[in-house]
Amino acid sequence: MRRQPTPHLMALVLFAALGFTACNNSAPTSSAPSPDETIAAAPASSDSPANADAGEISIRYLEAQIRRNPEDFIAHNKLAVYYLQRARETGEANYIDLAGRAAQASLDILPAEINTEGLAALIRFENATHDFTQARDHARELVALKPDKSESFALLGDALLELGDYTEAARAYARMEQLTGDDSATAVTRLARQAFLRGNLDAAQEYLSTAVTRLARSPSSTPEPRAWAYWQLGEIAFARGDYATAERHHREALKIFDYFQATAALARTRAAQGDIPAAIGLYEQATRRFPDPSAIAGLGDLYQLTGREREAQAQYKLVEQIARLGQPDTQQGNESNAGLYNRQLALFYADHNLKPDEAYKLAAREYEARQDIYGADALAWTALKAGKIAEAQTAIRQALKLNTQDARLFYHAGMIALRAGDTDAGRAYLSRALKLNPHFDMMQSSIARTTLESLEPEKNQ
Repeated sequence: MRRQPTPHLMALVLFAALGFTACNNSAPTSSAPSPDETIAAAPASSDSPANADAGEISIRYLEAQIRRNPEDFIAHNKLAVYYLQRARETGEANYIDLAGRAAQASLDILPAEINTEGLAALIRFENATHDFTQARDHARELVALKPDKSESFALLGDALLELGDYTEAARAYARMEQLTGDDSATAVTRLARQAFLRGNLDAAQEYLSTAVTRLARSPSSTPEPRAWAYWQLGEIAFARGDYATAERHHREALKIFDYFQATAALARTRAAQGDIPAAIGLYEQATRRFPDPSAIAGLGDLYQLTGREREAQAQYKLVEQIARLGQPDTQQGNESNAGLYNRQLALFYADHNLKPDEAYKLAAREYEARQDIYGADALAWTALKAGKIAEAQTAIRQALKLNTQDARLFYHAGMIALRAGDTDAGRAYLSRALKLNPHFDMMQSSIARTTLESLEPEKNQ
């Protein structure tokens, strides 16, 4: 059964791009929307005209084409691609919903067996809405139908990677690479993500630099993918604690495209360099553009650090309100977007010592469906806060299994080791976190540093 897009998608947009900061479900099929339903709700562009014109012109042309010929499945397929691109560019939730409707309309006109582009569009929508199990199953179907196309294996690898099936994802990406031409930027960005997860920051940086070069020389390249690649280069530099380089890449991204993700990343980078007023201003700018829970929490933390307690609490309350928008609509019997922000909310609660039992339940529910390393990390961190030390130890081992170079993972491992009574391991992990990225999080890195300093007298006794 093909999945129908849902109307309750306000909370979906930020992680449609599936970047490194990761940083994620099947519904009954009802009758397909009419062509007018598919195209009627396209939002007005919210970014600069220079960036918006080409995509918006294409969308309006295709929408008009479908009005003239509702059975034009090719136009539906192209429209789905453009809608998802605009979702990445603007953060407008309606675009993702429309992409799903367009993909479904195409498949209702012609089945996947003779409409593989429609199936590929549906898989992209499912990945964007974090329905990775459905995306994986449909991608396997696409591989069977189109085993000679690199895109089939790329989409399969994407879903497998997010589900934590790293061995099979690597196989899919290896086949993708074999089938891909030398000028493909999308292939190397996927290889960059895989390299990052496996702890090879140099390779991830090299792949992303290659992507930037290929996109720059491609006559058909639009600004957003290049901005995305620079943003991710900045994230690699930030992960290493190289804040000056991170800032340079984030600013380069923003020169190319007014990218709200890059604005939030630049805010975090400025905070790491001690420029809290600038960081607050950038976070405020980013969250006005798109209310991402992680950015809102980051802004709240900076308010807290600067004594603006009332404003901090308002931001923390907003994190919960937005995260709740991603909960399933049980009255409609629809769970396709169930718990989109479960992981972020669980980590927010754990970081701020709030609702430990609820945080643990959210993380555990997420991990049942998606057993990737960051799901294991969320489970470990919330288990620690809920007093489930043995479970935290088991989960953090899973989180560390790829040797991912992420200071937050090492920080969590250190705090768990200390609670379990292993002072030497705790000290080693906290030292590793702070050496790798001294200001990985303005609140949590301070806790790590204070905790490590408190252990030094023990070491010298």
